[in-house]
Amino acid sequence: MEELNVLYETVMDRKANPEEGSYTSYLFGKGEEKILKKVGEECTEVIIASLSQSKEDLINEFGDLFYHMVVLMVEKGITLEEISAELERRSGKKHNLKAERKPVTNY
Repeated sequence: MEELNVLYETVMDRKANPEEGSYTSYLFGKGEEKILKKVGEECTEVIIASLSQSKEDLINEFGDLFYHMVVLMVEKGITLEEISAELERRSGKKHNLKAERKPVTNY
């Protein structure tokens, strides 16, 4: 997915060279809390689109989520190569079914 590499490089450039009127520059200017809120919002929108909207709407929401995740990755200094290496490491696992999580009882 060359587009993901291009997106990552563009986001990196916006962080290093903020541009007036750029949404990416705006997010970096607002800081990590705003970026995290957007990632959470986009996750929710993917869930909603999965349940009640068209495939095209879902694809659009995934695009929004990918974009905001890349912004968060850049903010936290995480590279695509690091994510790729982690996925590669995980692909070698077999029979790795996780146990059910215990319910949360204390809030």
